[in-house]
Amino acid sequence: MKSLQKKTASDTLMCTHCGDPCNTSPIVDAEEHPFCCEGCKTVYEILHASGLDDYYVLEKNPGRKQSQQEHRYAYLDNREIVEKLLHFHDGHMANITLFLPQIHCSSCIWLLENLHRLNPAIYRCEVDFVKKEAFITFDESALPLRQLADLLATIGYPPRITLDQEKPEKPKQDRGLLYRIGVAAFAFGNIMLLSFPEYLHNPVEIDGHFRSAFGLISLALSLPVAFYAASGYFASALTALRSKTINIDIPIALGIAALFMRSTYEILAGTGPGYMDSLTGLVFFLLIGKWYQSYTYRALAFDRDYTSYFPIGVTLLNGSAETQVPIHQLKAGQRVRIRHQELIPADGTLVEGDGQIDYSFVTGESDPTPKHTGDPVYAGGKQTGEAITVELTKAVSQSYLTRLWNQEVFRKNKDQELSQTVQKVSYYFTIGILSIALITGITWWLLDPSKAWHAITAVLIIACPCALALTLPFTFGNALRVLGRKGLYLKNAQTIEKMAHLDAVVFDKTGTLTMGGNATLTFESDTPLDTEETSLIRSLTHHSGHPHSRIIYQSLKGNIQPVEEYTELPFKGISGAVNGMRVRLGSDVFVTHQTIPGHDQAARVYISINGNVRGYFRIARRYRDQMNETLNILSSQYDLSLLSGDDDADRQQLSACFPNKNQLLFRQSPMDKLQYVQKKQEAGHHVLMVGDGLNDAGALKQADVGLAISEDVYSFSPSCDAILEGRQLHQLPRMLQYARRCMRITYASFGLSFTYNIIGISYAATGHLTPLIAAILMPLSSVTIVAFTTAATFLLGRRIR
Repeated sequence: MKSLQKKTASDTLMCTHCGDPCNTSPIVDAEEHPFCCEGCKTVYEILHASGLDDYYVLEKNPGRKQSQQEHRYAYLDNREIVEKLLHFHDGHMANITLFLPQIHCSSCIWLLENLHRLNPAIYRCEVDFVKKEAFITFDESALPLRQLADLLATIGYPPRITLDQEKPEKPKQDRGLLYRIGVAAFAFGNIMLLSFPEYLHNPVEIDGHFRSAFGLISLALSLPVAFYAASGYFASALTALRSKTINIDIPIALGIAALFMRSTYEILAGTGPGYMDSLTGLVFFLLIGKWYQSYTYRALAFDRDYTSYFPIGVTLLNGSAETQVPIHQLKAGQRVRIRHQELIPADGTLVEGDGQIDYSFVTGESDPTPKHTGDPVYAGGKQTGEAITVELTKAVSQSYLTRLWNQEVFRKNKDQELSQTVQKVSYYFTIGILSIALITGITWWLLDPSKAWHAITAVLIIACPCALALTLPFTFGNALRVLGRKGLYLKNAQTIEKMAHLDAVVFDKTGTLTMGGNATLTFESDTPLDTEETSLIRSLTHHSGHPHSRIIYQSLKGNIQPVEEYTELPFKGISGAVNGMRVRLGSDVFVTHQTIPGHDQAARVYISINGNVRGYFRIARRYRDQMNETLNILSSQYDLSLLSGDDDADRQQLSACFPNKNQLLFRQSPMDKLQYVQKKQEAGHHVLMVGDGLNDAGALKQADVGLAISEDVYSFSPSCDAILEGRQLHQLPRMLQYARRCMRITYASFGLSFTYNIIGISYAATGHLTPLIAAILMPLSSVTIVAFTTAATFLLGRRIR
C-alpha cells in the first residue's frame, strides 16, 4: 500500500485516517504513516490487516477521529435490553437496525457493507445512506451485540442506541394509496383509448355494436375505480356529514357519484357513451395530488421526545457490584454510576464525586453547572467530568424532564387540524353548488321535466371541484420540495399555510442564534505568547476534557510535551509541571488568588507560568453568520422575542436586534418558554418558535409553527413542525415570505378553478353539456392548475438563494 502522508501548506502532517492536523510529534506506524492519535492508528491497522485499504481510495480522508469510551455499550450485556433491540434471533442468527450518525460518504457505505471481512460472524450489512442506518445480520453466539457495537465504534461508527428504539415500529408508507393510484391509472388509460372515437367522429358514424361494446368495457373498468379507488372520498364525506361539518370531499363525492350514475344509465340505456373517461381521470388526478401532498421526508423525525435522547440502559450499583439494567426498571432509592459524557436518567442526589453537569439540552444554559456531594441533579443533564454516583429520588417517569412531556400541549395532535383555507372554500363551494343544482332542477322541472334529472347531474358533474381539490396538494407539495432543497424540511403541507399567517417570532439563543460547538478565542495581555509558552499551555490543556480547555487546545499550535504532577480541580482550573515550569490555567481566583472585576459577556481563562500571570484567554460564543441582518429584517415584519436559558451576559449585544427590550428574556426554564408562547397566542398572535433542544420542546410544540435548528438534520432534534439547517438560518425571512407567496398562488389557482366551473356550469345549467365538452373542460382544468402551481412555486423558489 502506498504511503499516504500528507502535508499542508505550512508543512503540518495530516492524519492518514481522519485527515486532521497531527502534532509536531505525530504517532507513526511501521510504514511511516502519520496519525493524530492512537485511535486512528488502531483503525487504520485493523482495516489494513483485513485487506480493506480501498476504504481510503474511495474518498479523501473518509475516517472520523476516534474517541474511545470504556463501558459505552456495557448495558448491552443485559439480555432484556438486547431482546428489545433485535428484530429476530434464534440463538445463533440475529438481525438488527442500528443508527450510525457518522456515515457521511461512499467509503462509509463500502466499509460497512464489508464488515464480514472484519469479522466472519457478520453475515451481511445493508446501509441506508439517507437514514444513516445499517441493517446487520450476524451470528449472536459468536459475536454478541455488545461486541458488534464495540467493533463499529472501534472503526469510527459508534451506533447511537436510545430509549425510543423500544417503541413499536412506525407504520410504513400507505401502500393502499399506491394501489388505488395504479387501479385508477390502468382504468383511465384504457377508457381514454376506448373513448377516442367519440372525440374524433360523429357518434352516428360509429358502428352500434362497437359503441355498445366499448361502453360496457368502460363500465366494467370503472367499477373498481368508483368502488375501490374513490372509496376514501365517500368515507370522508360521510364522516363529515355525521359530524355535521362540510369538507372538500363532499362535493367531490357528489361529483363522482353523479358521473358514475349518469354514465351507467346512458351506457345501459344506449342513449350515450357516458363520462367514464372523465370519472377515472378525475379520480386518478385526485389520488396523485393526495400522494404528492402526503409524500414527505421519511428519513427525518419531527415527533421526537426525551426518549430519543436518553440511553436505553444504565449502570446500577449494588454495593460495589455494577450491573446494567434497562432505564425503565430504575426506582427511587437506587444508586447509578454516571460516567463522562453519560446522561442522568432521573432526578436524584449526588452522593459521590464532583459533578460538572451540562444542562444545555434541558435548560439552554451553555456552561456546565458545578455539583458537589449532597446537591440535587436532574434528568437530562450530562456529566462532563469524572465518574459520579447518583442516588435516585424519583423514577424516570416522575422526573423533571419527563413531567414536561406530560403537559397538555404534548397530547395535542396538530396534524389533525384541517387547512383553514380548505374549510372555508369547501363550505361556501358546497353550499353554492348544491344551491345551483337545486335551482337548475326546479327550473327545468317547470320548463321540461324530462331534462331536470340530466341538468342536475350535469351541474354536479362539471362542478366537481377537481381543480379546486388539486390546488393545495400541488401548490404546497411542490413548495415542500422547493424548501427542502433550500435546507428547510417541513413536516406536512399544512405547515406552509400556518407559516403564511405568522405575525410573531420567538427565538432561543444557545444553539439557535449561536453556533453549537463554535467559539472565538482571543488572548488578552500586554505581550503575546511566544512559541515556548504556547507549547506549555497546549501540553497542559491536552489532558483536560473541560470545554474551555478543548477550545484552547484546538486553537493553539505547538509541540505536546510531557506533563508531570497534573491536577484538575473541578470548577477551578488545571495545573502541572511542563518542562520544569509550573503552569496554571483557570478562574481568576485559582490563578491570581483574587477576584478580578469587569468581566464582559465572554468567559475568561487566566494563565500563569512559574507564578507570573501572563494574561487571560477570552472565549466568546460565535453567533451565526448574518445574524444581525436576519433579525433586523424579521423585526420589521414580525413581533420579535428572545427566550434564553443562559444568563444575560449577551443582553447588550442582542438588544440592538430586538426593538422591544421587554421581550429579551434570560434564565428561562422550559416551562417559562412554553407559558410565554401561550401568552402570546392568547394575545392574538400566531407564533413561530425557533429553538434547538429539549429545553425548547414545550414551546416548539405549543407554537403555531415549531422550527428546530439543527447542524445535522438526521441527528436529534425535538418535536417540531419543521427542521432548518443551521447554516441556512439567514434565509428564514425569505422562506417565510415564500410561504406567504404560496398562499397567493393558492388564491390565484382558486380563481382559475372558479373560472372553469363558471364556464362549465353555464353549459350544464342550460342543458348543453355534451361528453365532448365534459371531456375537454374537466381534464383541462386539472392540467392547467397543476402546471400553474408547479411553475409558480418553482419560479418563486429561485429567489431563495
